[in-house]
Amino acid sequence: MNLHEDAANAVDMWDGMYRERTKIWSGNPNPQLVAEVTGLKPGKALDLGCGEGGDAIWLAQQGWTVTAMDVSAVALERAAAHAAETGQAERITWQQQDLTEWDPEPVFDLVSAQFLHSPLLPWRDSVASAAAAVAPGGTLLVVGHHPHGLPSWSHHHDSGMFFTPEQLAGALRLDREPWFVNVLTDRARTVTGPNGESGTTLDTVLRARKHA
Repeated sequence: MNLHEDAANAVDMWDGMYRERTKIWSGNPNPQLVAEVTGLKPGKALDLGCGEGGDAIWLAQQGWTVTAMDVSAVALERAAAHAAETGQAERITWQQQDLTEWDPEPVFDLVSAQFLHSPLLPWRDSVASAAAAVAPGGTLLVVGHHPHGLPSWSHHHDSGMFFTPEQLAGALRLDREPWFVNVLTDRARTVTGPNGESGTTLDTVLRARKHA
């Protein structure tokens, strides 16, 4: 997948990627989101880097009131159309936002950052912003690619965009900040490559609750 890394800004980069194909993602929710959020009491959720809306729509179907945020207007337009098709439009607010210019407030019962990887946004900055948006008593869910568990067809093995559970814990200072860590691990899962080939990838998964 071409990320247009030579683009002048994040909007141009991600809009360019989405314009290459009429559909980039499957439309299904990310499996780690389903695994970690199923059973949580619904409230106000923030889906960071929502893309074409699969996660936001699933959250709305589970009873969450969702703010879905992405830098790409192209992705958000598609996501809103998909939400309307599934009858979830009223439960989701779509918001275009460059996270490098975002000043989060701690108001969300759930903040989900699924594979929020970009050559224009250091991952430590994005996860810090995600954590800052969690309300007291709320849940932070961060899922990313493990740098040593990428599928064979990935072109980003040495990119520095990915993180281990230990690196994530250190960046968020989970040993000192007001968090109760529910899950901090890596998980393998089967994925399908661009030419239909089967492989495995390794996800770094964090679910933590902010002390009330």
